[in-house]
Amino acid sequence: MPKTIRNKYYDNLTYEKLLEAHKKSRKGKGYRKEIILFNLKQEEYIMWLLEKLETKTYKHGGYTVFYVTEPKLRKIEKSRYIDRIVHRWLVDNFLKPAFVPQFINTSFACIENKGMHKSALYVKNTMKHLNNKWNEYYILKMDIAKYFDNINKNMLLKILQRKIKDKDLLWLIKEILYSQKREKGLEIGNYTSQMFANIYLNEIDQYIKHKLHVKYYCRYLDDSILFTKTKKEAKDILNKIREYLQKELELELNKKTQIFKSKQGVNFCGYKINAYRMKLRDKGKRRLKKKVKYLEKQVYLGNMTSKEARIYLAGHMGYIKYADTYNLENRLFYIE
Repeated sequence: MPKTIRNKYYDNLTYEKLLEAHKKSRKGKGYRKEIILFNLKQEEYIMWLLEKLETKTYKHGGYTVFYVTEPKLRKIEKSRYIDRIVHRWLVDNFLKPAFVPQFINTSFACIENKGMHKSALYVKNTMKHLNNKWNEYYILKMDIAKYFDNINKNMLLKILQRKIKDKDLLWLIKEILYSQKREKGLEIGNYTSQMFANIYLNEIDQYIKHKLHVKYYCRYLDDSILFTKTKKEAKDILNKIREYLQKELELELNKKTQIFKSKQGVNFCGYKINAYRMKLRDKGKRRLKKKVKYLEKQVYLGNMTSKEARIYLAGHMGYIKYADTYNLENRLFYIE
């Protein structure tokens, strides 16, 4: 991918690529009413969308707002399905190829083959390495306050414009970015928002790695960890990071940001991690037990089969298999 994107909008605007974006967007969700209805007139809808994007008469629709409570209360803004196809097309054909290769190796969130588990394993392996190298050291754990709500759209656009010089592509990005008339805040639920959020925080990643020369650092979306030999070094780095975030990105670290000794271990990506173990956090255990208890009741009442219950828990099985928990998988997920 060249250093800048020029004259690529129409090269990638084809029926085939929009169809591929549709197939990826509906994956695992084909039972939903909106997708069933779209599939009934798939060709017509995609041809209509193609024309709207070609003539630049496409308008991003509104959002359906709802709230989720796990793992904590969050406001979700869900766009129309046809808009989600556009999001996928934009990210897969332009944003990923242009920006992901520029990310640091230890940026893990929303990147293919670099998820939560690999982030946690990186922390564990780094702690093991530093035990041998330094014996004692310090951990700086940082968390950005209300990250998605505080992303400045104008600043984000300026970051995107360094790389994107294609005026047609910038038109579409602005149409999505400013579909809700507010200067700050990305919609949690948009496929584009995940990538925009990563691009925005890549600025602090580059600063930490190449200006502050921090060797041991990783980030999972708005949570990040770095390791230093001394507490003074950690404090100096933290002060510089706070200043950079406020000045360059209009972001602040929240009260969960802290510096502590390595022997305490660290909570990160749902695990309690030290150099030799990775355990489930107590909160995660409680949520799992609650869900298993609910499913056992549903199986007992005949509302679902054991097989259906196990399918429902497949994602949770992936979560616990990385933890050092003796026989937990068999004990916790045994449903008859």
